[in-house]
Amino acid sequence: MRKRRTFTAEFKREAVRQLELGEKTPTELARCLGVARNKLYRWQEEVNQQGDNAFSRSRGKNLADENERLKKELAAAREEVEILKKAAAFFARDLK
Repeated sequence: MRKRRTFTAEFKREAVRQLELGEKTPTELARCLGVARNKLYRWQEEVNQQGDNAFSRSRGKNLADENERLKKELAAAREEVEILKKAAAFFARDLK
């Protein structure tokens, strides 16, 4: 099974820029970049339709990754609080 490749927004924008410069044929450019020619055309279409907002979905992935990291961090902090509560109760018993 092949792993799905992902490309950064900067890579996509640069690929579209090179495509529009026309220094290489789309086939040559696609081969050079290691992507399918039709993918270049799809990226170009997205840039033409959305301008600077093109490829903004990659930000959603970054936010999802950060959200997941923060959830794990919160779970670890809650576990530490529970341990500290139990330790405080244990030592408080010894003071009586």
